[in-house]
Amino acid sequence: MGYSPVGKPLMNVHFYRLGGLVIDTGQRHMQKEARQAMADESIRHILLTHHHEDHSGNAAALRDLTGATVWGHRITAAKLAGGFHIRPYQHFIWGAARPAPIEPLQGPVASGDYVLTPVETPGHSKDHVAYIEKNNGWLFAGDLFIGERIKFFRVDEDIGSQITSLRKVLKLDFDVLFCAHNPRLKNGRHALSRKLDFLEGLRGKVQDLHFQGYPLQDIIKRLDPKTDRRVKWITMGNASFANMVRSALNSIPAPSPT
Repeated sequence: MGYSPVGKPLMNVHFYRLGGLVIDTGQRHMQKEARQAMADESIRHILLTHHHEDHSGNAAALRDLTGATVWGHRITAAKLAGGFHIRPYQHFIWGAARPAPIEPLQGPVASGDYVLTPVETPGHSKDHVAYIEKNNGWLFAGDLFIGERIKFFRVDEDIGSQITSLRKVLKLDFDVLFCAHNPRLKNGRHALSRKLDFLEGLRGKVQDLHFQGYPLQDIIKRLDPKTDRRVKWITMGNASFANMVRSALNSIPAPSPT
């Protein structure tokens, strides 16, 4: 589903129904359409990949509509319990998620022939969870993927945790990648592997320049592909390539005491 006050949607957001399961709920600006899509479905469980407003935006509305139990990471549950602050650009593009009661995940969630097993995958956010349906080789990845060559990070993203999460998920057996923004219906593992290679390569370049003595701003200038300008301006710096460099520097292990 995509929203824009005029013209083409600013960013499409996917959420998925799998029998009596729904994975993520889309942005609140598309609440009417989300409710219409689920109005005639028998939904028992709603699973959130993380608390961000384009994933949790209709959790309350779909819970009210279907009576389903909403599940998520314990941090997701805490965030949604009373609502959470978002920036002006997030209000404009997606809208704020309404508070909703979320049950903390306790293990696999089943409906009919489908069983979704949660896999904690922090990095994009501390509460990020992917879900694997092992029998069909499907991974519902939230924002773990987005793209093979990421152009920017939000200020709170952690490249080290993302790399660890990608390595973890790539040990699983799946082919279809149900991403919230950029699904891959074939060769999903390969797409995630290429993202891992990209992030590891970027981190390596940043750390090499750091050990050569270059300060942060010089590293940013040397590596910056200058593809984040529009996003950086819209988000007032909350999302930028510079955030990726900072995160890579922060992931350098502290020197061992001598």
